This record gives sequence, C-alpha cells and structure tokens, in this order.
Amino acid sequence: MSIVVENKKPESINPLKVSQPLGAALAFLGIDKAIPLFHGSQGCTSFALVLAVRHFKETIPLQTTAMNEVSTILGGHNHLEEAILNLTARVDPRFIGIASTALVETRGEDYVGALKEIRAKNPDLANRQITFVSTPDYNGALEDGWSNAVTAIIDDVVIPWSTAVTSFQQINVLPGVHQTAADIEALRDIIESFGLYPVILPDISSSLDGHIPENWMTTTMGGTRLEEVAHMARSAHTIAIGEHMRKPADLLESLTGIPTSLFPDITGLSASDRLIALLSRISGKSIPQRYRRQRSQLVDAMLDGHFYFGGKKVAIAADPDLLVSLSHFFHNMGAKIEVAVSSTSHSPHLKDIPTEKVIVGDLMDFEDGVRDHPVDMLVTHSHGRQASERLGIPLFRVGFPIFDRIGNAHSLTLGYQGTQNLIFRIANLFLEKTHHPKPADFADNSADILKEPLYA
Repeated sequence: MSIVVENKKPESINPLKVSQPLGAALAFLGIDKAIPLFHGSQGCTSFALVLAVRHFKETIPLQTTAMNEVSTILGGHNHLEEAILNLTARVDPRFIGIASTALVETRGEDYVGALKEIRAKNPDLANRQITFVSTPDYNGALEDGWSNAVTAIIDDVVIPWSTAVTSFQQINVLPGVHQTAADIEALRDIIESFGLYPVILPDISSSLDGHIPENWMTTTMGGTRLEEVAHMARSAHTIAIGEHMRKPADLLESLTGIPTSLFPDITGLSASDRLIALLSRISGKSIPQRYRRQRSQLVDAMLDGHFYFGGKKVAIAADPDLLVSLSHFFHNMGAKIEVAVSSTSHSPHLKDIPTEKVIVGDLMDFEDGVRDHPVDMLVTHSHGRQASERLGIPLFRVGFPIFDRIGNAHSLTLGYQGTQNLIFRIANLFLEKTHHPKPADFADNSADILKEPLYA
C-alpha cells in the first residue's frame, strides 16, 4: 500500500492536470449534433479550444458566453441567454452542454434559475436539450469534469425505469475520459460480437475519430443520440470504466434499477478476461474463438515483452484512473514504479498503486522525483517533453493532451489487442534505448588485454 502525499505549494509549475470545464466539453462532444458552451470569459474557452484542437487535429465546435468585466460584476445571465439564442438560430444544435468556469463560479450565480427564466422567455427552446454542469477550474481536473458532465446528462435525459421495458440485448457503457476513440470502437465491436447492442455515453468514437463528413457541420459529427440516452433504462446491464465513472453509474442505477459492473480499467490480461466473461454471462453465449486466439497472442506478447520490461524503472504522471491503470500494467510486466504523480487525490485506488509514495502535484514534482530516483522511462502527456529533454530519458506519451504526435484518437489500449499493442510500443521504446556493446567500448582496455599471455 502506497502513501498519498498532497503537495501544498502555493503555485503550480508546469501543471499536470487539465481543467474540469475541458473534461466536461469532451464529454459533451460525445453527443450527436451537440455544442459545448463555456459560461465564462473568451480566454477560458480559447485555451481549452487550442488544447483540444492540437490533441485531436480536428475541428472542435466549442463556444463561449464571452463574459466581460461588467457582466462579471453585474451577472452573466444576459450573456448566457444571448449565447443560447445565437447558437439556436445560427447552428441549430440538438444538444447544448453548458459548463461553468471559475469566473462565474466564484461569483456564485444561480444557473438553474437562470436557465428556467431563459426557457420561460423563449418558448422555442422547449424542445431543445440544454444541460448545465458545474465545473469550476479551481477544483478537480479532467476526470472530474467528464464525470460531472455525464452525470448531468443522465439526470436530465434518462427516463426512469418505471416507464421502461427491458431489452436483454441492450447494455449501457460509460467509458472513462482516458478511453480513446479507438478504445471505444473496439469495445463496441467486442460487445456486438456477443449479440448485444451497446448504448455508449458519451461516444467520441464517431465524433472525434478523425473523419471528413460529406457536408460541413457546425455541431459534432456523430456521437450518442439523445433518443438512446433517454431509453438507457431499457438495458439489462451497465458497464462503467474507471473510478471517476462511479458517480454517473450510481445515478443511472438509482434511476433505472439496472445492475452495474465497474471496471477500474480494461487494459491487461485479467481485466480483459473479466470483461469477456461478463459479456458471455449477460448474453448467454459462449466466447467467440477469435478472443481465445487474441488472448493467446497477448500471453505470447507478454512473454516476449517481459525481457524488456523486467527490472526497468518508470515514472508516471497522470490523472488518477489512468495512473492506476498504467501503474498496474507496468508492475505486472515486471517494471518498478519509481515515481508516481497524480493530478488530484480524487480516487481511493491511489493507495493501491505498487509504489512507496504517490504525490499529488505537478510536473515539477514529477521531474524532481526523477532526479532523486533515476528511471528508464517517463510516462505522461506532451507537457512532459521538456523534462524528457533535460533529463535525457525517453518519454512515452499518454493521456491528454498529446499535441506533438498524430493519430491519438486511434491509439488502442483496451482489451487483448489493445494491451498487446501497448506492450509492443513500450518494449520497442525500451529496446531503442538499450545500449549495445561496440568495439569502441573496449578500446581503453585493449592494450592491457594484448599484454596478457595467451596461456598461463
């Protein structure tokens, strides 16, 4: 069991965590024909927009209420109403997801009351879904914003179980923010191979997977349809991934009465086994032969990869659930977690990370920890690249944002195949930095060797 230590520095240097509003925006981007709206200043939205565009290399329809000095003092209800009406008239979204920022949260506005007033004044908004979520920048991080947004969507849209008819072929899936579009697409394929129909909330695999539509769209280009969300009570089971998805999973279960299985992660042999076994039990079908072969391939990859993982020391900095998942992955492959830094302390599983101490801090704490405990690899997002250069240690990029590599949405880490891919990518990075002896390495001792007699 590790000790969780929170850094009490008065400032963050080279921050590790990404703000709550951006996490909420990413969740809203997983809804079909949606637009996320930041209730705050233009600067808050611009910063989040730049990170999202650089990570996904796609058009991100993120809007702002553009609060200024006057509205910050007198209240931003008029700006919120104007933004909603402008979006409705010019873009015609089916869903508007509003995320608050530190600016309006500090002032303490009544957002729920403001939305009721706006709807009362504008009857045309009656059939348009508008969901508000409180996501102050000064509290929580990416996982919290994603979790709170999904919780708000469930609370607003899902029809309670009393009016539902159960479909034994339909199951709900609540992926975590650390799942990529490729992860979610692979999870859908696995579920459908058992004859089940997944309702995935949110589903970025069809909105942020990097495709070009036939016509220009000013909203999201795919995602979960609101009709599917409304009828999630018809499902036979719910699968949630990551501790940060416990809150929306618990709410969904209380509204629908549907049993929930929460997976800390679905990376690794045992986690993938649990998923396949659960789907077999829910569907009543035997496990397809292809997964037996994929499992065998993963075991072989683990045997091949352990030569390069074994005895290696790694340093990981990430959001709590991603940190927990990666830590157990490296540990199971024979590596040692020398330094572990979490963006927040909002997970009870941090204490289960196989290391002596987990620091809740920033990338400066990460770099200082590596200086005190040298490692063979750094594992964090792209903001860790400067530390990698200064320390001369290779960086394996994970999480959000990754802006100096392309294809982030297509990085697969889930299930047997995803775990196999992860092993190969990391093992090759270790292999690339492995020192291979050359004749020059023995040049200093060659003269002494020649002086020694050939026979005793």
